[in-house]
Amino acid sequence: MTEPANIAPPDEREPDAISVHYDTRLPELSRWRQMQIPVIAAAVTAVIRMLGPTLRFEALGGQHVERIHAAGGRAILAFWHRSIISATWYWRHRGIVVLNTTNFDGQWTRRVIERLGYGTAQGSSSRGGLKGLAVMARRMEEGRDTAFTIDGPRGPRYVAKPGPVMLARRTGQPIVVFHVGLERAHTFEKSWDLMQMPAPFSRAVVAIAPPIRVPGDAGQELMRRKHEEMQAALERVRDVAEAWFQTPLDERVRLRREWNA
Repeated sequence: MTEPANIAPPDEREPDAISVHYDTRLPELSRWRQMQIPVIAAAVTAVIRMLGPTLRFEALGGQHVERIHAAGGRAILAFWHRSIISATWYWRHRGIVVLNTTNFDGQWTRRVIERLGYGTAQGSSSRGGLKGLAVMARRMEEGRDTAFTIDGPRGPRYVAKPGPVMLARRTGQPIVVFHVGLERAHTFEKSWDLMQMPAPFSRAVVAIAPPIRVPGDAGQELMRRKHEEMQAALERVRDVAEAWFQTPLDERVRLRREWNA
């Protein structure tokens, strides 16, 4: 019997949906693209190391992470891709494990962040994500924080993906969202994430929200509500941090008291 015309032969079919979420194999790249990876990684690392020491950070809500650690817990950090350059510098050399895509951009990004003291778990929302979450869960058991660029790797911008909520239910550890606002920066207007490159000697504020906890027995409805809570917190820290250096001084004093309580 011949195979129906509308069904592709086995070797041409797409992998099933479950296997895709565990597939962390590196994609095949041309020799030219492979040669670009170390060059781009070295250049980006150099830029971050030159800019980073000139930035002057202020943290709002930093006590949330400190209290989690003091209680013997670990944090699941989540932030918008827009802040990736300044956030990479601020949280450097703390052993934080980041979910990192396996595509071309992810391969050079992995080299950059590992040079700045991060660990990586390979995967993304479209491929290898479940395997990446399993790796992150093991690293948290070993005592390490984890982090997600929550609308990455390619958007939509400011739409949170569910990874942190899933990891929080699995590990019992809280989600902590943050955003970095910059006094002076260049915004890449044509990039999907409106990524910001901080200007040298810029002031920066890191707005860190209270932790979000997800019960280990959370069902579908509670998971949905926790995802909405995370989305709302991400939007709030973004709005506070982005407006910080245009906010009147007396209002900033009030906000410092509120956020650092």
